[in-house]
Amino acid sequence: MVLTVCPAVNRRRISHSVSVSAASWLDAGAVTGMGAAHHSHAGASIPNFLGYGCPAVRHPVRLTTPEAAAKRQPMTAHKSGDPTTLNRLYGRSKGKPLRAGQQTLVDDLLPQIAVPPEGEVTAERLFGHACPLHFEIGFGGGEHMAARADMLPDHGFVGAEPFVNGVAQALVHVSGDHGVHPQLGNVRIHHGDALDVLQRIPDGALSFLYLLHPDPWPKARHAKRRMMNDGPVDLFAAKLRPGGEFRFGTDHPVYVRHALMVMRRHRHQFDWLIEKPGDFQVRPGGWPETRYEHKARTVYGHEVWYFRYRRRA
Repeated sequence: MVLTVCPAVNRRRISHSVSVSAASWLDAGAVTGMGAAHHSHAGASIPNFLGYGCPAVRHPVRLTTPEAAAKRQPMTAHKSGDPTTLNRLYGRSKGKPLRAGQQTLVDDLLPQIAVPPEGEVTAERLFGHACPLHFEIGFGGGEHMAARADMLPDHGFVGAEPFVNGVAQALVHVSGDHGVHPQLGNVRIHHGDALDVLQRIPDGALSFLYLLHPDPWPKARHAKRRMMNDGPVDLFAAKLRPGGEFRFGTDHPVYVRHALMVMRRHRHQFDWLIEKPGDFQVRPGGWPETRYEHKARTVYGHEVWYFRYRRRA
């Protein structure tokens, strides 16, 4: 038997997956909710449950025995994990259609400077010689990566970004910003998941690692999607050489509190490079502004926080 629920029912109060005890329903006409305790509506009568003056449609209610229902685990959205174990990307992969010039860069330039899809990712393989290696997770439009690459022409820069519009904008910077400066030859780009590349970099090979204005995923049930979690931070520590630097920036108050709590658990791996409380409120020298940071500050009036951590020996 299938019992259907009127869509006008307040779904904040009644679980989408309601279990009905066949015996108790037949004997007493009761609906037993098997969701979290604060969503439970045991003992609600069938007439009251459906009496909202509209057709009952689509949401089937599973029938089960009391014994089977008792064995079920409580439903929860708070599943364990972090980006290193979830093995999937969240968020958009594309936005507005690319302009003709951007599409040309994606078709022609990106294959020339793309990170190889397999095998170790080393400076020698990417640039033909040993050099300090930088890695940026989610470079957005590539402003920071391109500016740093221009500052440090003898260093190699690798950036990863799943959003194709951001990749296209980064390629504009790498190609010379329409003739404003020469093409940057010390940048390589991965269009996809940063962890796919980071896991292939040899341990201790990175001099710098950047995580600037990542998606904050502010809802508690989405905290496992945040890149600032124990699994990724352990990976950062493994890939940075002793004395290497991890830079993190955000304008989101939920994320900054979460990140500080995470990094406190990794004090055996990182030293926080700070001398006085106000240091993390001022962008350090050699830290180019991203467009997201600029928008957060000028359009939304957000405070921005900057964190530098040194890999301990």
